[in-house]
Amino acid sequence: MNEPASTGIRTVSHDLPESPEFASFMARDWAPTPLPDGIRLPAADLTPARRARLSARFPGERLIVPAGELRVRSNDCDYRFRPHSAYAWLTGLTGEDQAGHVLVLEPDGPGGHEAVLHLRPRSPRTDNGFYRDRRYGEFWVGRRADLAEAERTTGVRCVPLTGLPPGRNAAEDHELATVLSELRLIKDPWEVGQLQLAVDHTTAGFEDVVRALPRALAHPRGERWIEGVFGLRARTEGNGTGYETIAASGAHACVLHWIRNDGPLDARELLLLDAGVETDSLYTADITRTLPLSGRFSPVQRQVYELVLAAQDAGIAALRPGARFRDFHRAAMRVIAEGLADWGVLKNADGEFHRRYTLCSSGHMLGIDLHDCAQARAETYLDGELAEGQVLTVEPGLYLQPDDETLPRELRGIGVRIEDDLVITADGARLMSGALPRTPDGVEEWMGTLLAG
Repeated sequence: MNEPASTGIRTVSHDLPESPEFASFMARDWAPTPLPDGIRLPAADLTPARRARLSARFPGERLIVPAGELRVRSNDCDYRFRPHSAYAWLTGLTGEDQAGHVLVLEPDGPGGHEAVLHLRPRSPRTDNGFYRDRRYGEFWVGRRADLAEAERTTGVRCVPLTGLPPGRNAAEDHELATVLSELRLIKDPWEVGQLQLAVDHTTAGFEDVVRALPRALAHPRGERWIEGVFGLRARTEGNGTGYETIAASGAHACVLHWIRNDGPLDARELLLLDAGVETDSLYTADITRTLPLSGRFSPVQRQVYELVLAAQDAGIAALRPGARFRDFHRAAMRVIAEGLADWGVLKNADGEFHRRYTLCSSGHMLGIDLHDCAQARAETYLDGELAEGQVLTVEPGLYLQPDDETLPRELRGIGVRIEDDLVITADGARLMSGALPRTPDGVEEWMGTLLAG
C-alpha cells in the first residue's frame, strides 16, 4: 500500500506492505559498489569559466539554477527527464538522474561565488527507499552518485538536497534567465565539436531513412515509420532526438510543425524530414531535407525546390561576423519574393505579401537548445550582430497550402524546406551539415546510391 506522504517515497497501491523482518533482511549484506575514481565529466574543465562569467554579472548575489523537476505523463509514469539547459551548461551534468537537483552560486569574497551542488545522494541501503521509492530508488531507476563521487566527477562541492536558501532563481528571475541565454550565444570549441558530432549522427540518420523508404512506402503510416527509423539512430548514438521529428509527406509539409506523423507515403509526393540527433551532452543538430519519395523530382517539385535552394544560398552568403542577425533572412526572402513574382503568384516582389507562402523566419541560434538562447534580449540576438563562434540554422521554405486559391493548382500542396547548420568563422561561415546534398541533382544521386545499396 502507499507509504505515508511524510516519508517522501513514491509508491503505488499494488505494492504490498512489508514486514519489519523483511525490511531488516533488505538492509543488510550488500557489497560496496563505488564508482571508479577516475571518472570526470567531459565538460568539467570548461564549467568553472562559464560560472565565473555568470558570477561577474551578479556580484554579491546568491544565484540558484535548478535542474528542474520530474513531470507526470500519466498516473505514476513520468516523462523522461532532461535537465534544464542552463543547469547542464554550468555543471556539465546532463543525465536523467539530475531531476530535482540545484546549482547554487554562493557569494564568496569580493564579487566572487562558490559553486555548490545540492544533490539527492545515493539511496543508502539502511532504509527502504532504495527498493521502495519508484521515482528515485536505485532498484527502480538506477544508481546515482554519492556526494563524494559527484564532487570528483564535477569538481564542485556537493551537499545533500534539503531546504534551499533564498536567492535569484533562474526558473523565476527574468534577468538571470536572460543573462544565462546571452552567455551561451558564442560557443567554445568543445561546444562546436559537440554540435558537429550531433550533425554527423543526424547525417547518418537521414541515410537510414532513405534506405528505409521502400518499407515506409508500403506501410499505412509511413510517416511514423520514418520517425521511428530516425529515432533509432538518435537514441543509439546520442541522448535521443533534439526535438520531435517532423516527417511530413505531401501537403503535410505545409504544416510547419507537423509532428503527428500518422500519414501514408505516396511515391508521387515529397517528404519533408526535419530531424536532429541530440548528443549525450545535450547539444542538438537541426537539419531539414525535402526528398522526392520516388527518388526523382517532378518538374514542378524541382521548380519549387530550386527557388528555396536559391534563397538558402543567398542566406548563407550573408553570414559573416559583424553582419546583422536578420540580414540572412532578408537576403533569403528577397529571392523568395522575386521568384514568386516571376511565377506570377505575386504582382511584384515589393512588400510583405510573400510571407503568405513562407510564414516564418529563416533560421535561429542552435546549441544545447534547439532554439538556443531564446531568452536573450533582442538587441543582443535578433537585432544584434553575428560573431565568430555562433552556431545557427539557415532554413528558408515555401509552404504552398493545398486550399490556397491564389496559387496555380499544380503548386498547391507542395511544401519545401532546406535547413542546414553553420558556425560563424572569422571570415564567413562553415557549413557543418555539408555531407548531406542540397542540390536537386545531388539529392537524386545520393538517394539512388543509398537505395541501390
